[in-house]
Amino acid sequence: MDLSCSHSVKLNDGHFMPVLGFGTFASADIPKSKAGEATKVAIDAGFRHIDAAYFYENEEEIGAALREKIADGTVQREDIFYTSKLWATFLRPELVRPGLERSLKKLQLGYVDLFLIHMPLALKPGEELLPKDSNGDIILDTVDIRDTWEALEKCKDAGLTKSIGVSNFNHKQLELILNKPGLKYKPTCNQVECHPYLNQSKLLEFCKSKDIVLVAYSALASHRDPNWIDPNIPRLLEEPILNAIAKKHNRTPGQVALRYQLQRGVVVLAKSFNEKRIKENLQVFDFELTPEDMKAINGLDRNFRYSRLLFAVHHPYYPFSEEY
Repeated sequence: MDLSCSHSVKLNDGHFMPVLGFGTFASADIPKSKAGEATKVAIDAGFRHIDAAYFYENEEEIGAALREKIADGTVQREDIFYTSKLWATFLRPELVRPGLERSLKKLQLGYVDLFLIHMPLALKPGEELLPKDSNGDIILDTVDIRDTWEALEKCKDAGLTKSIGVSNFNHKQLELILNKPGLKYKPTCNQVECHPYLNQSKLLEFCKSKDIVLVAYSALASHRDPNWIDPNIPRLLEEPILNAIAKKHNRTPGQVALRYQLQRGVVVLAKSFNEKRIKENLQVFDFELTPEDMKAINGLDRNFRYSRLLFAVHHPYYPFSEEY
């Protein structure tokens, strides 16, 4: 990955993905309109890679923001790399294309640039994003992810998405797809939680060996939605080592955390709805961490996962029971 020139990485299907993306997930207490406003700010600031998902319930707002920025001449559609994700209630193969078409309808776009399986484990199909039984437990479903993948391949062939990939998969689940008889397209990427407290070094090496790009979400580990995250966990951006390195380079700890991923060959998503921080998060291409900095940040790894999907821990495709 050459960080000096194009700020993009070539995927295994020939398409290019910007190495720095703008994340759009927000907890339920934040108005959906904020995602649209922040997307416009991000595009004006220079972001061209927008990461979203059906599950985030803000694709209408983001689509409106994209169309506004296209209409006013800031960008053309082909300048934008837009990622959406197939939610877990749509993993049955016959539901995959309708799931993508729902996102396209909300976005009012003809195609997405990247379509990911949001997670390997399926939930009961239906209109509820998190279907629950009478005890309040989330209702799981069992779907062979290879069948889901085949349906994604058909979406690519139909021109509804340019590239396809996965999210929250471990290496064994990636191998299931890679070794599938009749595989037409390899996953281009695997989007996973990745930050200095969970640096995913083994999964990164595995993905590199298969020409699959690792994409880091929660790269700043600042997401604190109590529905998904333990509120008592340490705050990465208060980490003394990260702060010392930031001070040395006259940067923010967030910029150092993002730069760390880029230098490892990881595509990184930066999520903020704050205009100042959105602009700061783009300022990661004009400085370089030293080998000593990288070693010190690598030393922070504690295999610490913020988002653990504990509701599905007994599912056969629960991804986090493997080491990587």
